[in-house]
Amino acid sequence: MTTEALRVARQKLVLDHFHDEVRQDWDQVLSTFPHPHYELIPTMTVHDGNSEVRAYYHDTRVAFPDQDHEIIALRHSDDAVIVEFWLLGTHRGPLGQIPPTGSRFRVRMTAYFLFEAGDDAEEKLVCERVYFDSLTLLKQLVGGVDKKNPRNWPLLLRCLRGLLRMSGEPPHPSLVNTPTADLT
Repeated sequence: MTTEALRVARQKLVLDHFHDEVRQDWDQVLSTFPHPHYELIPTMTVHDGNSEVRAYYHDTRVAFPDQDHEIIALRHSDDAVIVEFWLLGTHRGPLGQIPPTGSRFRVRMTAYFLFEAGDDAEEKLVCERVYFDSLTLLKQLVGGVDKKNPRNWPLLLRCLRGLLRMSGEPPHPSLVNTPTADLT
């Protein structure tokens, strides 16, 4: 069972992690993991290891340089801290192959910060697994573009093409080939 002291320590680590992401202090964010690992369920992508996670941070802050969050709720389980939050920002750079639209977004998300006991009985953050509705995000990014203005039609077409190219990417195998839960 998780002790109150462990809950407090995990919560502090997670809140520091969130704070350092907003400050874009990537060294501090990465220091919360012994081995950085993100799983983005809506896009079925995994960013594993220091260089992949740094590239993920870079790409998302190019797309959304003002990215921020508003925490809604924080919960504890025996092996995780679960955070519900609003992610918000402005689409100023490319998001994968989707060109910037200049639109603001605010999307409700849930992040599972998964912990594992280490060899030295110290808890270690082993994964941040994020869930969100990608359609809500895309509707806000494209929905902010004035579709009645013919000057915006080329941008909308580039957005559609980018989305179609991205939709053909295969899912990460570890997110598809999952074991069945043992509920006995």
